[in-house]
Amino acid sequence: MARSRWAAVLTVLVLVACTPRAVPPAAPTEPTLTPGAPPTATALAPAELAGPPTADPYREIREHMVATTIASRGISDPDVLDAMRSVPRHAFVPDEYLDQAYEDHPLPIGYGQTISQPYIVAWMTELLELEPGKKVLEIGTGSGYQAAVLAALDGIEVYTIEIVPELAERAGAQLASAGYADVHAQQGDGYYGWPEHAPFDAIIVTAAPDHLPQPLAAQLKEDGRLVVPIGPPGSYQSLWRFTNENGELRAENLGGVIFVPITGEGITGD
Repeated sequence: MARSRWAAVLTVLVLVACTPRAVPPAAPTEPTLTPGAPPTATALAPAELAGPPTADPYREIREHMVATTIASRGISDPDVLDAMRSVPRHAFVPDEYLDQAYEDHPLPIGYGQTISQPYIVAWMTELLELEPGKKVLEIGTGSGYQAAVLAALDGIEVYTIEIVPELAERAGAQLASAGYADVHAQQGDGYYGWPEHAPFDAIIVTAAPDHLPQPLAAQLKEDGRLVVPIGPPGSYQSLWRFTNENGELRAENLGGVIFVPITGEGITGD
C-alpha cells in the first residue's frame, strides 16, 4: 500500500513539471530619440507578434510599426498612416535584409543608395499635404518604396525619376510586382525634374543636394510644396519645405536629417 501511495505522488509531480506555463508577453521596445535628428526605433520580429496567421504575414508587424514608430511621434494624417500600414516594405528591400524590413532605419539597396526609414517616409509624405487629384514628382526612386507610399494615397498621380539605371529597372519591376504599376517611372538625372509633365502639385527629393535645384522650383505649381534635404554630403543636412506663394518660395527649415547625396551632371555642373 505504501509503495502504491508513493507511486501516485511521483506521477502527480511529473505531470505538474511537464505542464507548460503561460509566459507574459515582453513589453514593446521604446524608441530611442536622438536630439537634432528624427528618432529611430526597432520593430518587433515576426515571431514576437502573437495572433492567428493571415494572408499577409507582415500585416501585424506593419500595424505595430505604424503605431509605435510613426503615429506615436506625431504623424497624424490618417491617409498617410493608412498608406504606411498597407505598403509592403518587405517587397522593396534586398533579400539579405528581409528580417529588418520593418525596423525603423535605412537599409542598403546597392550602388551606394538606401531605402529610407519608415518614419522619414511618413514624415516627408505628410509634409506634402496631398489631396486627391494631385500630381507629385519624386526625385530618387531608389527601391520604389516612397513612390509606392505616395501611390497608395487616394487619387494621387505619381512620377518618379532614378539616376542609377540598375535601380531604376529594379524599382520598376518591384513597383509592378507589388501592385503599383500605375506609377510613372523614368531613368534620368532628377536635378532637372520632368518638364514634360510639369507643373507638379508637390515635389519630394529623397537624396540631398547642397542647394535647392532651380529646375525643380520652376516646376512647382502655385501653392505647391517641395520637400528636400539640403546640405553637404557625408554630414547632417536640413530638411526644407518650400511653398510656392504668388510665384515666390516660402522656406521652412524642419530640422536635421541624413540622406545620401544627390548625384548627376545637374548637381555637379558638368
